[in-house]
Amino acid sequence: MTRHALIGGGTGFVGTRLVNHLTSQGYDVTVVSRMPGLKRITWHQLEKDGIPKGVTSVVNLAGQNVLDPSRRWTAGFKQNVWNSRVNSASSLVKAIEKSGGVDAFVNISGVSHYPANDNKVYTENDKVEGFDFMSRLCLEWEKAATLPDNSTARGIKLRTGVVVGREGGMIQSIWMPFNLGLGGPMGTGKQILPWIHLEDLCRLIQHCLESKNCRGVLNAVAPDIVTNGEFSKIFASALRRPCLFPVPEFVVDLMFGKDRSALLLNGAKIEPKRTLETGFNFKYPTAKVACQEVVQKK
Repeated sequence: MTRHALIGGGTGFVGTRLVNHLTSQGYDVTVVSRMPGLKRITWHQLEKDGIPKGVTSVVNLAGQNVLDPSRRWTAGFKQNVWNSRVNSASSLVKAIEKSGGVDAFVNISGVSHYPANDNKVYTENDKVEGFDFMSRLCLEWEKAATLPDNSTARGIKLRTGVVVGREGGMIQSIWMPFNLGLGGPMGTGKQILPWIHLEDLCRLIQHCLESKNCRGVLNAVAPDIVTNGEFSKIFASALRRPCLFPVPEFVVDLMFGKDRSALLLNGAKIEPKRTLETGFNFKYPTAKVACQEVVQKK
């Protein structure tokens, strides 16, 4: 039987790699995006016509890029960040329930609702809570992505850390200063940086689509728990550059605003306990091997 994945938000940093990955694994892939095109449908078409015929799994990656430094943290942009995540998840859940032919639904959210605690390592079994904008967004995002109890599809909620890949995200934004020998940690550098390599995230999504062991919340973070400062030194070392110039907290706050800067200045210790129990193996389990792969010439 042909495996056909529908990907919400499949044109961004993670989505582009996921489309290529699943295609290489024998999947047919259709993307839901704002613009129509080859092997694409729009969100309006999804709402009007439902899930395309033959789709066996759905992945939701949709959401406005939060850490876009070119966008000021205005009330309007905050609302767009919120709506783009919550509304897309809600739309896909409704479409899945009308379809009835989907085996698995994977929704990608974040880890911001694990509060930072030096004495605690969180697993998927721990309670999450809303204490700031990003944590409340994660709660509502996951609530919108919850399938009804009587659904025939498996619902999987992947909570991702910072996605490490050459093509975008954090690495793209820090590449130039680090390559010039001007890089350093954000703030004190003592805050935890939950992370996952882009290839491992794509492999984990495929694992969730295919493994009946995958259901409910899974932490999509590498098992190597590091601070922002440690990651910065490892990345600089992979580039064979020094790591000498920390970015003060007030500068990060000025660049991104308080709500967004929390993503860079606060982080919890998170373990992928249930993820490993499903039988998934990380190809890049440590920051060292992940950074070495990222800096290799493509």
